[in-house]
Amino acid sequence: MKLFYRELGKGFPLVILHGLYGSSDNWMGIAKRLSANHRIILPDQRNHGQSPHSSSHTYPDMANDLAELVDNLRIDNFHLLGHSMGGRTAMLYQSLFPNMVKSLVVADIAPWPYQPNDEVFRLSLAEHSSIIKGMLSLPLTSIKSRYEAEKMLTGSIPSQKLRQFLLKNLKRDASGSYSWCLNLPVLESSLRELITGVNLECGKKSPTRVLFVKGENSNYLPENSEVRLTDYYPDCRLVTIRNATHWLHAEQPEAFTKSILEFLQKG
Repeated sequence: MKLFYRELGKGFPLVILHGLYGSSDNWMGIAKRLSANHRIILPDQRNHGQSPHSSSHTYPDMANDLAELVDNLRIDNFHLLGHSMGGRTAMLYQSLFPNMVKSLVVADIAPWPYQPNDEVFRLSLAEHSSIIKGMLSLPLTSIKSRYEAEKMLTGSIPSQKLRQFLLKNLKRDASGSYSWCLNLPVLESSLRELITGVNLECGKKSPTRVLFVKGENSNYLPENSEVRLTDYYPDCRLVTIRNATHWLHAEQPEAFTKSILEFLQKG
């Protein structure tokens, strides 16, 4: 699939993969900070942003989309950063094309699959199901303003920051009609697989340098998981961003960007 992407800066390439409900546009602030020393590539993943919609939304799909993009851009070695869904896509891509990735940054997601009986799986599935149902329930044909849409989402999505983030996906055409740029029905049907994650080969011992960045108030990546992480990536470290949830890059952009810069500057 030919993905839409944004590009800025010069230097050694860094590809940034957004998470579920995100887009390249959400990462422009951080990308601008990183672009002083790097060529930043910001794709919209399938069924998001300005990229095409598809009836299939799996991690192999997204890893292959990334492979096609970097091949078309003639990039043969780059840093790779991914948040949540994007982090899992990044880890899968790195496992398939290890020589392509110089270093890997994974934001608030684990390399191991979450199991249906895990608390994080159950809470995440409930949260995302509620989010998508709330978005699908909006009467797009009768909405008159983004403010009105936000008020309607308050019941299903209590967090104002999260509502505002999600509403960046609500687009208005020349006639004044609203629509979602997200392919919500396909994302809804793919939720269980997206939350389960990728089944990377534990014990393969990838030599790639990896930085895991977690939100202090997020349960997606346990604080005491360093030993388990090294089963996948011996050369890895875990950094915690204080006062941040799963949406750490939006809530604490300065601290998040600083951790990325420090990691990239060391190699």
